[in-house]
Amino acid sequence: MKIRLSHAVLVLLLAPVAARAQAHAQAHAQAHAQEGGAPGDSGRRPTPQGHTHSDDELPAVDGERFFTDRASRVSLLLPAEEDTFGFAIFGDRTGGPADGVQVLARAVAEVNLLRPDLVLTVGDLVQGYNQRPEWLAQMREYRGIMDRLRCPWFPVAGNHDVYWRGPDRPQGEHEGDYEAHFGPLWYAFQHKQCWFIVLYSDEGNPETGEKDFGKPECQRMSPEQLAFLERSLERAQDADHVFVFLHHPRWHGGRYGDDWQRVHRRLVEAGNVTAVFAGHIHRMLYDGRRDGIEYFTLATVGGAQSGAAPRAGYLHHWNLVTVRAEGVHMASFPVGAAIDPRQVTHRVSDDARRVVSSLRPRAVSFPALTAEGAADGRYVLEVTNPVGRPVEVNLSLASGDSRWHFLPDHGHVRLEPGETKQLGFQALRGAAPVDASFRLPRLACQVDYLAEDHRLSIPAREHDAPLDPSALPLPPAPEAERALAFDGRDDHLRIEHSQLELPDGPFTLECWMRAERFGDRVGLVNKTESSEFGIFVDGGVPSFLVHLGGRYASARASDGPLSAGRWYHLAGVFDGAELRLYVDGALAARVPGSGARTVRDVPLLVGADVDERGNANSHFQGAIDELRLSTGARYSEAFEPARRHAPDDQTLLLLHMDAALGPWVADHSRGRVFARRVGDPQALSVEDGGTAPGGSGR
Repeated sequence: MKIRLSHAVLVLLLAPVAARAQAHAQAHAQAHAQEGGAPGDSGRRPTPQGHTHSDDELPAVDGERFFTDRASRVSLLLPAEEDTFGFAIFGDRTGGPADGVQVLARAVAEVNLLRPDLVLTVGDLVQGYNQRPEWLAQMREYRGIMDRLRCPWFPVAGNHDVYWRGPDRPQGEHEGDYEAHFGPLWYAFQHKQCWFIVLYSDEGNPETGEKDFGKPECQRMSPEQLAFLERSLERAQDADHVFVFLHHPRWHGGRYGDDWQRVHRRLVEAGNVTAVFAGHIHRMLYDGRRDGIEYFTLATVGGAQSGAAPRAGYLHHWNLVTVRAEGVHMASFPVGAAIDPRQVTHRVSDDARRVVSSLRPRAVSFPALTAEGAADGRYVLEVTNPVGRPVEVNLSLASGDSRWHFLPDHGHVRLEPGETKQLGFQALRGAAPVDASFRLPRLACQVDYLAEDHRLSIPAREHDAPLDPSALPLPPAPEAERALAFDGRDDHLRIEHSQLELPDGPFTLECWMRAERFGDRVGLVNKTESSEFGIFVDGGVPSFLVHLGGRYASARASDGPLSAGRWYHLAGVFDGAELRLYVDGALAARVPGSGARTVRDVPLLVGADVDERGNANSHFQGAIDELRLSTGARYSEAFEPARRHAPDDQTLLLLHMDAALGPWVADHSRGRVFARRVGDPQALSVEDGGTAPGGSGR
């Protein structure tokens, strides 16, 4: 898991500080009450920051610990000066993939950022279940990573660390190897005013020596280890806290036997055992407070992990424990959550933003559907590194339509600064209808930015992969005229810049529209982003824009706003010398305009405006019908708008909006430029909710 330190994690980390501040505030209030007052008396009231004093009183300044040359009615609470420390705990490393050691290494690096006094484990350090040569290699790998810690660390033995597999099994299996390279199977040590006791939960069957954590008879504590526990608790009798660590959570009972209750009774009798920690089950659990002792089980730090529900304890994590005389405070950190702020330089931050905004796979070629809905073609995807550091790019193709198959399903490439490479994928689909179950291929792009001393993972971004549908048969004309309804939130149609080429010079853009409501800014049909052309109906007032000679020329109607719930025909005409806007065939506005039209690689959106990244905004709520884009100036004087357009030699785009064809709306021009549906715009009868096109005007 590679994520930034979230607000929730910060709250967990700062919770102990907040608790101390609250306790200090309560102590201050109690002291004040003993002096004859109470919080709230004489205009005083406690606040989260400290205490607010009345206007005629200024707080006393502690010149030794607090200094200011400003007068304020607020006295800020200072933390108590006491012997406080922190320690970290790691869960199981084993049972997972070989690269689980990389998760361990990440956890070590994160803990080093916080510099606790010490680190403990709860067992299963090496994969084990092997013989000495393999065991020794795994031991060296584990120790090599843990020795990077900038504080002492203390191991706990688990079943993976001691179980032997194969011939020549020695007595005690790998116990001798463990004690020769990791330390004693059980031990205790003191730090400040606390004691730490490490127990061994795999001594095995006391009669046969068999080691099997699934058999209750193998999960009993020997008289020798129990005597050690007694002596350790005696040594720790004056400690503020005692913490106990073992691998198997024996208090769960069942296959872990019934031996823990006698151990628990002795811990309770000691009177100062605060918490017991275990691992093994690969999920985080809190088993509550039993007779004043809290019981915790850790999940994994590199071990086998389902990840089924990370916030419910199925995750790689490490725990941070803050210890004070009056109590302990604890938080769990997902591995990958901590960030070294010294690594987030201007260059890293700026490069990451450029990767997100500029590193976009470009389809050099893509498959086409046949008239029967089949496909057998190749995606060639090109990626370019836009920054001055290397990046690694992972591309993958998938679809919610199970009739698609991709070979391979993913590809990986490393790009040096400025480098461009291509990746190829074969896309296959058998002949099948383009029906309600049809889904476009989805392209996912995930990037790792390789900084000088770390790898920054940028979350995957997904979008529909291009596909040529032009061979699909056009839907027949409906018996009753239909239009496409847009919800005003997400719905729009999208035509990529590469699909539609409008020559420079005169052109006409027109459609029928009926709004359900008008917002302050509403895009109807747009390719405008300091470029191109569009029609807006801001506040119900239509306008036609073209970007000419480096600036916009705009023809905006002045005859009041349009009415919601009624059909209108809007047409924008550019004839090379001026822009004209027609509403229901009548001239509504004209402005001079000449020069070359500014062309930019942004999509044409229907039912919204477009931003510089090609995303939709300023959505239209209502119905749109009979959208046509043509070369040449079709109208020079008043005209009667056609109810339904027919394609001719001037027509570049003609969307009748009669029906959806899978994820597209069919284009009836000779260019067959299909518009992709985004959101869920639906075809409906033009009579639904308003006057039909060609009926009453404004």
